[in-house]
Amino acid sequence: MEHMVDSAGRRPDPVFPDTVSEQSRSAFQDYLDVQRRTILVPEDDLRRRIAGRTVVVTGAAGCIGRALLAELRAYSPARVVGVGLEEQPRLPDADEHHTLDIRDGAGLTALLRRIGPDLVFHLAAQRDPGLAERAAAHTISTNVLGTAHVIEACVAAGTGQLVYASTGKALRPYTSDVYAQSKRTGEWLVVDAAERGVLPGAAVRFTHVVDNAIVLGRFRDWCRRGEPLRLHGRDTSFYVQSARESARLLLAASLAPLDDRFRLYAIHDLGWPVSLMDLALGAVAEQGRPVPVEVVGYEPGYEEQPYPGLYDPRYSGEVSPLINALEAPTVRPGPGGDVDCAGGRARLTPELRAGVDHLTRLCAHPTDENWIRGVFDALAWGLLDHAITDAEPESVRRIVRLTEPHRERMPAEHLRIDDLFRKHAARLGPPAKAA
Repeated sequence: MEHMVDSAGRRPDPVFPDTVSEQSRSAFQDYLDVQRRTILVPEDDLRRRIAGRTVVVTGAAGCIGRALLAELRAYSPARVVGVGLEEQPRLPDADEHHTLDIRDGAGLTALLRRIGPDLVFHLAAQRDPGLAERAAAHTISTNVLGTAHVIEACVAAGTGQLVYASTGKALRPYTSDVYAQSKRTGEWLVVDAAERGVLPGAAVRFTHVVDNAIVLGRFRDWCRRGEPLRLHGRDTSFYVQSARESARLLLAASLAPLDDRFRLYAIHDLGWPVSLMDLALGAVAEQGRPVPVEVVGYEPGYEEQPYPGLYDPRYSGEVSPLINALEAPTVRPGPGGDVDCAGGRARLTPELRAGVDHLTRLCAHPTDENWIRGVFDALAWGLLDHAITDAEPESVRRIVRLTEPHRERMPAEHLRIDDLFRKHAARLGPPAKAA
């Protein structure tokens, strides 16, 4: 049976659990089974990197933080320290935990100086895209200012390496969505520190983590309350990974050479994307009560369609779907063979550094949220311009050719992105002819 959904203002009939198809039930179970997935990492190399070292994990009490703590124990660190907002969380795999907000730069610096970590995994973040649109200043101050504080604290403490947890949403060349852009900006802060030679740093990109899925939690809550399940779109699909895969990806990134080159890591094979409709129908069957399923459109913080130049077909299936067309030419196999590693980027220009400093000052004492968002957006466009300037010229030209057939149907934001690519392509001119 096909379950009809309605976006025209009419409330659809409830979906009854016994009418959910076997296909949707099977897809839902496959989604849950992703929690058992893992990836290969070089065990001996990790033991040599971590054994006897002091490791700090920010956001340690979160789902991925706990999974990382559990994985770390296999490699005999001397001391594992958690940092986060939680008061006395039960963390059996950490030697100690300190309650601290990463927006407290002075407190974080003092703490890391006392601990003297060899390696820091930075996971602490505001991770809800919808909340980010309603609380932009809080999200930017946590994800951008907080990351800047982590970097500063690591430098002050003489930390040997930083591994930053980013998001697959950061593969967008530009976005007005606050959460995605805040994590993308965080990547650039790590880039800048690494490329200036002050802190060896790497980043990883996570996609939808099944173990702590916001959307599944909502579906289950709505089912229990008998409320309609509200979907962005009937054909929406997305990639998924497990908390353990995420933890081991972080460990793989910790094997990056300790030099002044930034590296970005992502899982190479994420399997087939999951249908949001199957997830909703599976939740109805799981909870065992009839509820309507409605298509309500995309809420702020979620992108309806990707920029047409996001991926280059030349690399389709060859690199992780969390790596974009500008990054794909630099990809090499990462440690263990299950991850891809994209190469370095240029450090921030003085103008971009000044933009970050301006944003930092505003976030330290937030008053006008619209002003903060305006400064943040200007910085985001500057980062895109910088990324295109630093990219391989042929990649820029190819994106322009790929997007040409789509320009008439592009939304305004994508047209603005595309116009910037075209400006750079015109500056580059045609490729040189072979001699």
